[in-house]
Order: sequence, then C-alpha cells, then structure tokens
Amino acid sequence: MSGTNEQAVAAEHELDEDQVREYLKEHADFFQRHPDMLDHLHISHASGSAVSLVEKQVSVLRERNVEMRHRLNALTANARDNDLLYENTRHLVLTLLEARDRENLAKAFTVSMEQDFKVEHASLILFGEPGSEGDCRLETADSARIEIGAILKGRKPMCGVLRKEELGYLFPNAGDIGSAAVVPLVAGEELGVVAVGSSDAQRYHSGMGTLFLTHIADVLVRCMAHLPRDGHA
Repeated sequence: MSGTNEQAVAAEHELDEDQVREYLKEHADFFQRHPDMLDHLHISHASGSAVSLVEKQVSVLRERNVEMRHRLNALTANARDNDLLYENTRHLVLTLLEARDRENLAKAFTVSMEQDFKVEHASLILFGEPGSEGDCRLETADSARIEIGAILKGRKPMCGVLRKEELGYLFPNAGDIGSAAVVPLVAGEELGVVAVGSSDAQRYHSGMGTLFLTHIADVLVRCMAHLPRDGHA
C-alpha cells in the first residue's frame, strides 16, 4: 500500500471531537474503568495555569452549589412574601366584611393599604351625591366620566403612567404621582373606582398583574351591595 493510501485510510478512521463526546456521553463510566486517564487530562484555569479534571469538576460543582443556594434563597423569600400577602389580604377582607357603612368600608381599605401593604397612596371613590361621609369620598358618576372616562369605559384594570388630570382626580392630595393601578367597581352599573399610586413611574406598569387589586375590588363590590347608601338602615 502506498503512503498516500495509508494516509487516506488513517484519516478515514480518525475520530473527531463530536465522536469522542458522543462516546463519553454513552459510556459515562469510562473514567471509572480507566482512572489512569485522568492523569493525562488537564484543563486551563482562568488564571492561566492548568488544573486536573477532578479539580475542574469540583470547581463546577461548587459554582452550581452556589447557584442552587441563590435559587433556594429566592424561593424562600418569595414564599415569605406570599405568606405575608395572604395574611394581609385575609385580614383586609375580614375587616371589609365587618364594615356597617360605606365610611367604615373606605376607612378599612385605606388604612390597610397604607399600614399593612405599605402602599404609598390609596384611593377609594364611590359614586353618589357628594356629602360629609368622613373617610368615604363620594363623587358623581358624571364628574368621574369627565375626569377619568377613558379608565371607566373599558371597565377593566389599568396600570401605568396616567394623564396628569387623571392622577389629580384619583389622588387629589398626594402631590406628584408617577404611576398607578386602577380598577373600576362594577356590578351591572358603575359603583366607583379603587386605585393605588406611587411616586415611582416604574412601580405600576402595563406588564404587571392586577389579580390582587381586582380581588379586593370584587370584595368591595359585594360588601357595598349590603350597605346603606346614606349611612342609615
């Protein structure tokens, strides 16, 4: 056989990297059966020096361990946050159910938002003839449609940066508001609106969920169905 033919045959049977990788994947115990091969394997370290395969494996496992700890810490923190959210929501719902008039209903909502949920600004506006019901803010439905008609029209939760006039109507004494989450109170007819706001323009945005505020809005609507409109039985 000529030298050229021998070279061609050798090239044909030469293993490439992909074949080696596939072989090692299919024979995971290769280095257990041939432990002496570990002495011939060295991997460049970030510092430039060479480390053994075992040292590299230990390093990789250590990095994975750190990553897993970070994930576990994040899951634990989320669990604690969810537990706190559940307890605060449960307390708020029970307090709303105990309200005997709209004034107490409004007070329970705003106090809980500020003290339990640490909301920067909270607003509950009920539609009716403006009067002196203390903590309960009453506005006519017509005036609300003039000021926040775009929000009420869809009858759906809205999050994000609203118009200055809309924010001024929802939070008249709050100063500068950067963003807000708003949910109309609807039970066939428009009963009012509930809103939370923040001076941070990024706090409430269109991509965030409104499940919690919608849940509270549903509870408020059902509570209002059993309360007198004028504070008397």
